[in-house]
Amino acid sequence: ADGKKVEVDRVIRNYKIELGTFLFTIDLIPLGHGSFDVIVRMDWLFQHKAEIVCYEKVVDEPKLCDISIVRDFVEVFQKDLSGLPPQRQIKFRIDLVLGVTPVAKSPYRLAPSEMQELFAQLQELQDGGFIRPSHSLWGAPVLFVKKKDGALRMCIDYKELN
Repeated sequence: ADGKKVEVDRVIRNYKIELGTFLFTIDLIPLGHGSFDVIVRMDWLFQHKAEIVCYEKVVDEPKLCDISIVRDFVEVFQKDLSGLPPQRQIKFRIDLVLGVTPVAKSPYRLAPSEMQELFAQLQELQDGGFIRPSHSLWGAPVLFVKKKDGALRMCIDYKELN
């Protein structure tokens, strides 16, 4: 803000930070500004649709009920997406065709920024309990599609598995 340059020689990767009731994994760059706990970039605030209330020194994210698509289709969205669904009494399975060899397509090349985004999204999904580490012989490559707001949407190419 004062025009002075600050030299940075380290990054704290995958730092877990809690804002309100939300837990985020971000990379922090220590700057040595004693008057600030954390400085959040505008692109992050934009991506998370944060609302800044300057006079109260708070940042609010929209609640699910404030998002029009959720409000219009409330029966589709669960109240709490805190992890995998509960265990069911009936176990489901997929019977494979005998003699079929597993399909594991080679990963697509990703730019360093896409690779970083891949690790961040996978960690977020794992921390939320939506995915878990797997050693399956079956696999499909990942690619990214840019959203309107510039954020990256992770897509999985299941063509070879279908």
